[in-house]
Amino acid sequence: MNKTIIATTAIVMSLGVSALAEGIAGKRPNIIFILCDDLGINDLHCYGRQDHHTPNLDRLAEQGMRFTSALCGQPICSPSRAAILTGKSPARLHLTTFLPGRPNTASQKVLHPEIEMQVPLEEKMICNYLKEGGYATAAIGKWHVGGERFGPVAHGFDMAYAGNANTKPSATEGGKGEYDLTAAAERFIEENKDRPFFVYLAHNSPHIPYDAQRRRIDNNAKAFEPVYAGVIETLDDSVGRLLAKLDALKLTDNTIVIFSSDNGGLHVPEGPHQKITHNTPYRGGKGFVYQGGLRIPLIVRWPGHVPAGTVVDDPVINTDWVPTLLELVGRPVPTGLDGISFAGFLTGRALPPQRKFFWHFPHYTNQGSRPSGACRDGNWMMVEYYDEEKAELYDLSKDICETQDLAQAEPERIRRMRAALADWRKAVNAQSNTPNPNYDPAKYQELYQDVDASRFEPFQAEKAQWEKIWQWRKKMNAAVAGATKGKGNKKDEK
Repeated sequence: MNKTIIATTAIVMSLGVSALAEGIAGKRPNIIFILCDDLGINDLHCYGRQDHHTPNLDRLAEQGMRFTSALCGQPICSPSRAAILTGKSPARLHLTTFLPGRPNTASQKVLHPEIEMQVPLEEKMICNYLKEGGYATAAIGKWHVGGERFGPVAHGFDMAYAGNANTKPSATEGGKGEYDLTAAAERFIEENKDRPFFVYLAHNSPHIPYDAQRRRIDNNAKAFEPVYAGVIETLDDSVGRLLAKLDALKLTDNTIVIFSSDNGGLHVPEGPHQKITHNTPYRGGKGFVYQGGLRIPLIVRWPGHVPAGTVVDDPVINTDWVPTLLELVGRPVPTGLDGISFAGFLTGRALPPQRKFFWHFPHYTNQGSRPSGACRDGNWMMVEYYDEEKAELYDLSKDICETQDLAQAEPERIRRMRAALADWRKAVNAQSNTPNPNYDPAKYQELYQDVDASRFEPFQAEKAQWEKIWQWRKKMNAAVAGATKGKGNKKDEK
């Protein structure tokens, strides 16, 4: 797609306020929120990935708004999903890493804080607010924010269908249950076509382990990773089927469609896959508070309300979705949320909200990241490590790859940003790390100093670099395999 990034002022001028008000005052729009699992910012053709084929999502982007700086609430699955569903920061929820969490190991300088093993039932989710407005609600696919007693129905969804995370590819199914989940969404839409509905369709794709239909793998033989490219193609096809269903039911014009991901793409080898994807030109990927871990694809379509064919670079964060959706459908926005509505920006009435963005990720991960926090203020990005006295500073307007650390050149700026992050952590009652009594400096050196996984660049890596990162992966796996969960790791499910 040959698109130009549109200035926010132009978007604001493109739609009249009266036209939007009339739309919100009329028939309440349906909402379909399609969430992918580990889909990176560089995985779709409409984001510039030439070796991936995503015609349906490319068309969706042409019909709506595509964000190039959409951010996740946390660069790992469970907390990011909790942020989407509740509108609250993972740090406030004390759900800051994937469930059930990674065990402590001797290679860590500090211990993981105890985390909540679910989003508590007293926390209202988007489904609760929408049901109060007469919406039928469904959660289809991956949940991962609590066990059985804290599942979608317990949290207020009318209908829940988990499907299967891994399926055997066939003529009618992909390797991640894509078509089965899509069919469940189609059935729910058919059953509720005469009333407003909200579908939270959380695909398992393209999370490892993955597989794809043989013909799609063969058709993508020249891709960076042919099987992964086949998975992306199947995902795109399933989205196309769902959009076609809206067309057939004449619901397209009155349905808000959101397509996004929970976090950045997985750029290091993991599980059975020695090569997965790359987030070029961004640094790192899933698990890191660098741009490759934080940036996610985001496409929003609502014909007649969201200006079609626009591409914007203004940052928004997926913690914003609860207040944004409520404002879009004309429902009251509750107080006490961390997210801020950008409904006015989406629909051309206002500029995007101006604020700092914060992340608190006090965990070591399987991807090689260390406990850290981050603050984005305009084009300035500050990354602070929690297991050593270290902070980095990047000017994203000149260094989108985050290669030039300006911390020493900008001491006052980094001081202010670290202070802002510290104040925010205090305001949300964020948890902190404690020293690890079993710390082994040699193992820390081997996993986090001899190899900096955030610096690995899959797209440019040569054979020797691939071999080095694969050997690192084996050592990381061995370190985790030899650890056991214990006190200081997690809270038991309540």
